[in-house]
Amino acid sequence: MDGAEQLNKIQRKKKRQQRISFSATLPRDVSGVFAGTICAVKLSNDPFSDVRESILEMIDDAGVRDWSAMEELVYCYIALNSSEVHPIISNAFLSL
Repeated sequence: MDGAEQLNKIQRKKKRQQRISFSATLPRDVSGVFAGTICAVKLSNDPFSDVRESILEMIDDAGVRDWSAMEELVYCYIALNSSEVHPIISNAFLSL
């Protein structure tokens, strides 16, 4: 193995070590239209717009038509995200 091949092997190994796997699962007490929902992790340059868009998609996809389902949706977003994101989530919901 020459020097270039060794360097490539080392670089590939470092990349594998730097990879991080994320998963998000809803709390067990989530029921109703959101039970079994698949959660996605997203890196965003515009968190407010992305959260708002996500909320609107969930409302449309799940057919949210009452306050009970909306409260459950708020709970899901809060439970899945760190406290640093909670103000963005609140503002996104309030903007609807």
